[in-house]
Amino acid sequence: GSNHASVVYSHWYPESTSGPISPFHDIPLHSDKQKNIFNMLVEIPRWTNAKMEICKEEFMNPIKQDVKNGKLRFVNNIFPHKGYIWNYGALPQTWEDPNHQDPNTNAKGDNDPIDVCEIGSKILSRGSVVPVKVLGILAMIDEGETDWKVIAIHTDDPLANKLNDIDDVDKHMPGLLKATRDWFRFYKVPTGKPENTFAFNGDFKNKQEEERSLLRLD
Repeated sequence: GSNHASVVYSHWYPESTSGPISPFHDIPLHSDKQKNIFNMLVEIPRWTNAKMEICKEEFMNPIKQDVKNGKLRFVNNIFPHKGYIWNYGALPQTWEDPNHQDPNTNAKGDNDPIDVCEIGSKILSRGSVVPVKVLGILAMIDEGETDWKVIAIHTDDPLANKLNDIDDVDKHMPGLLKATRDWFRFYKVPTGKPENTFAFNGDFKNKQEEERSLLRLD
């Protein structure tokens, strides 16, 4: 059979006047710090299945499809959903420390940038950098590692002005948070892995709570 890992998509960022751009190191965390607006790097557009991520180990950190055991990684469709149910990406210049045990999860960081689920109505392009408003967080424990999921919305989205905290999501987008928690709980089960678990009984924490400072988002 063919080697499915022989062709790997890579998204490189263009050079600036000072040289090549790393999405991990060179793009600022904040789009507008005074208004608490953050930059999000879009790795995976909504409804797609390819597991794309910033490659920390490669020069200039391109976005590449993850490879495991020589095979390109895809997420399974979790009924009734298709692929990732939001635009998925990361906050630049953040990192979950694998040597630090989080007191809330009793687990160490996953050695990756902090993940973002952008819940707006548009399908965003892979590699794009978009301004987002943080609404809350979910503390997932994935194979024994702390893996925070930031819930955010593009500032240009029609609902952005109505969504200011995690409770507003349930009000204006009923069912989305439950679907999000269920998706993260079950998405590795089709591959033979156990269900993921969560801190705080799986509750989403709002952006004003102390957990936000743990992510150093202020």
